[in-house]
Amino acid sequence: MSYALRPLLFALDAERAHALTLKALAVRARLPFPAVRHDRRLATRIGALTFANPLGVAAGLDKDGVAIEGLFGLGFGAVEIGTLTPVPQAGNPRPRLFRLVADRAVVNRMGFNNGGLEAGLARAKGARRGTGRLGINVGANKDATDRIADYVAGVSAAAPIADYVTINISSPNTPGLRDLQHGAALAELLAACTEARGDTPLFLKIAPDLDAGAIDGIVRAAIGQRIDAIVMGNTTISRPPLRSPHAAETGGLSGAPLAALARQRLADVRSASGGGIALVAAGGIDSGAEAYARIRAGAAFVQLYSALIYAGPGLARRILVDLAACLARDGFARVEDAVAA
Repeated sequence: MSYALRPLLFALDAERAHALTLKALAVRARLPFPAVRHDRRLATRIGALTFANPLGVAAGLDKDGVAIEGLFGLGFGAVEIGTLTPVPQAGNPRPRLFRLVADRAVVNRMGFNNGGLEAGLARAKGARRGTGRLGINVGANKDATDRIADYVAGVSAAAPIADYVTINISSPNTPGLRDLQHGAALAELLAACTEARGDTPLFLKIAPDLDAGAIDGIVRAAIGQRIDAIVMGNTTISRPPLRSPHAAETGGLSGAPLAALARQRLADVRSASGGGIALVAAGGIDSGAEAYARIRAGAAFVQLYSALIYAGPGLARRILVDLAACLARDGFARVEDAVAA
């Protein structure tokens, strides 16, 4: 079905097609579908938080939490909604989302467009999760005078509803946001959010465009403030060789061309942390083999988004089947045994 509909969706503006896809997923959740059955070998955990499998939906796909149940129905172990900001905002002017079909990639400059915390959290609270885990990704409004206060507001509001909360300081599309990844600003942010989260696990999402020195500083700060996991990473402002007409568009690049950079930065974070903090891998994951490679490199969990645009809604189940086959081939009884192996 996904391959039959793809030409129709690709004939539409990318953002309109995205909205229609979310509506379809929301409708799907109300239809009678077989329950998702999870392979016990794929169960994993981050601290005390358990997951039925190590594959999740990255933030950005369902910013406002309109299709949570439909996404869980595809087989994901976790769905992360957002980024949600305290006040609704329209984001950057359109067009702001571009398919790079020849590269199986996407460029976006969305700018944290969302309907705000109140509306997003209301949907999240009412969504059925089954065995899935719900992450809520929070950020600051573009015109906020105190961005750390925005993050504290987001964490405080989301923590009672979420299975985990992610602080997103890695988007390239809100001017100055990535400055929070460094020095005193990072320390102040993490201290404030740690206090606000209560007992809810707190993740920190960082960019793949960081150098080794910046990664070392982030890892030390995250461990010092008892952050539960680092999500590496988000889109990149760098540009590897690309073939698509939209390659020169301003914004963050995601999808297949990001894989090599994301893989290297994951290894850098693992090296800097020495296993002292759990890692979540994102960026260019589009197959069971790639998910397995990130797990072997140190990720306890992996996320995807752009690959769904090109491979369709059956991708999650295919990746999980292939991941189980990789474990069996290499003699691992559980996916947890393969982490950083």
